[in-house]
Amino acid sequence: MNEDPIIFRVVIDINVNLRYLPLKLLGLVGFKYSFNDLNQPNHITMRKLLLGVFGLLAFSAVAQEETEETKKFTLGGSVDAYYRTQLSSSDTTPQSLTSFADQTGFAVGMANIIASYESSNGKVGAVADLVFGPRGDDATTLDNVNQLYAYWNVSESTTLTLGRFNTYLGYEVISPVGNFNYSTSYLFTNGPFSHVGVKADFALSEDFSAMLAVMNPTDVNENLTGDYALGGQLGYKGQYLNLYYDSGVVLGFEIDYTGGFDVTDTFFLGINAAYQTNDDAGFYGAALYPQVSLTDSFGLGLRGEYFALHGDGDDLPSVTAFTLTGSYSLDNLTIKPEIRLDSFSELEPFLDSDGMASDNLSAFVIAAIYQF
Repeated sequence: MNEDPIIFRVVIDINVNLRYLPLKLLGLVGFKYSFNDLNQPNHITMRKLLLGVFGLLAFSAVAQEETEETKKFTLGGSVDAYYRTQLSSSDTTPQSLTSFADQTGFAVGMANIIASYESSNGKVGAVADLVFGPRGDDATTLDNVNQLYAYWNVSESTTLTLGRFNTYLGYEVISPVGNFNYSTSYLFTNGPFSHVGVKADFALSEDFSAMLAVMNPTDVNENLTGDYALGGQLGYKGQYLNLYYDSGVVLGFEIDYTGGFDVTDTFFLGINAAYQTNDDAGFYGAALYPQVSLTDSFGLGLRGEYFALHGDGDDLPSVTAFTLTGSYSLDNLTIKPEIRLDSFSELEPFLDSDGMASDNLSAFVIAAIYQF
């Protein structure tokens, strides 16, 4: 055989691995599938081989670039629905003093659609977070818009965000996907939901982070008064100290601690505490969130919360609430059975089964949440 054995070996490899690719794509004009007789004048030459290799590399680079570009756009979200019954009273009058999941019988939460796009170099991007349904209506003051913002990664450690974004205060969030318990706490209900403004996030080190923000007063989309709010956050290894101040326009001043610890591989303890004041009146409270993973698909979580009002007078109401939630995951579907007991002091805001004023309420909820 007259052919260089090295050339022969390369030719055979190409025949095996690339035989099903279009020949024009590889640039192999005159390419034949049979290499039984390499003495024939139409066998592959080094020139054709190099053309083929460069053609393949160019095709791979274009395909990879297109794949990476496609990955910059993401679309996701969730839907949730639930059934709720009041154990200590009739279901004819829905009763709840916290946000969301407050209807009796079968009810829907919300449909959440989140679209995000980031430039190919990762410098800039935008997020549109839309909500439809009662939960979304209660959470937003702008029709169907939960979040809508653009961001600029100025450097690896600094990000600027402008638009409407969910609050940085508190342990719980609007979307049920982000909460272990399906119903929400009094601290979440009485705190801010979202902000419209500009914020700067800083990664100070591997452990420390910080955030500064200038915003409209909380949950206000249009600023018609010229008043603004200031926000700040300092984080250390997943523990966050949050501050908010708006000169008394809405909340006044709030300081909040949100964090948690992995006690073991299967046991997590979340913590939230807050104090808010406006003209010497406001609220304070704390909540613990112990959560345990019993199997790969099932876990239990308890929320124990104390919430109270402060101000003039000695008989201001307070509430102690316990919520036990199970969480069973089946692929992207999560089922959450939940039992909750709220007990007030100095206030009887509920009705019992006889229609009389009561200081406590117990309820059962089972919710289905699908995330996509």
